[in-house]
Amino acid sequence: MFKIGDKVVYPMHGAGVIEAIEEKEVLGETRKYYVLRLPVGDMKVMIPVSNCKEIGLRQVIDEDGVQKVFRILREQSTSMSANWNRRYRANLEKIKSGNIYEVAEVVRNLVIRDKEKGLSSGERKMLENARQILLSELVLATEMAEDKAKSMLDRAFA
Repeated sequence: MFKIGDKVVYPMHGAGVIEAIEEKEVLGETRKYYVLRLPVGDMKVMIPVSNCKEIGLRQVIDEDGVQKVFRILREQSTSMSANWNRRYRANLEKIKSGNIYEVAEVVRNLVIRDKEKGLSSGERKMLENARQILLSELVLATEMAEDKAKSMLDRAFA
């Protein structure tokens, strides 16, 4: 179980800080919820404590994890399907996994593909979403300002 002040990652949404643990009645059922503040986009979400394992809620990466993310971002892209639909589904599965290293792979591969062949509007939106998720975790893991983390991310692809 997490506690107030813990930095956690909510797959598909990004990283945040648990601000509170509250009991709420929803549809006649009283449950405990983590109240999570996501710094990137300044959003607040409530996650049922009982569902956090299935959802994939996890701790933010440490300094070694940050270094590994940047190593992944600097690598050459992995082979991707030429079929847009298969590629899109494979990338979506990686993002949904909540695994920061797989999200970093998606960002790297889509940035490289964008430079080589351009992206469809669907893949462009996916890249923006994956970048936001990656950025939110890097901001909390490194405790740096969002704009500084963003320029660090941009430099990884320069």
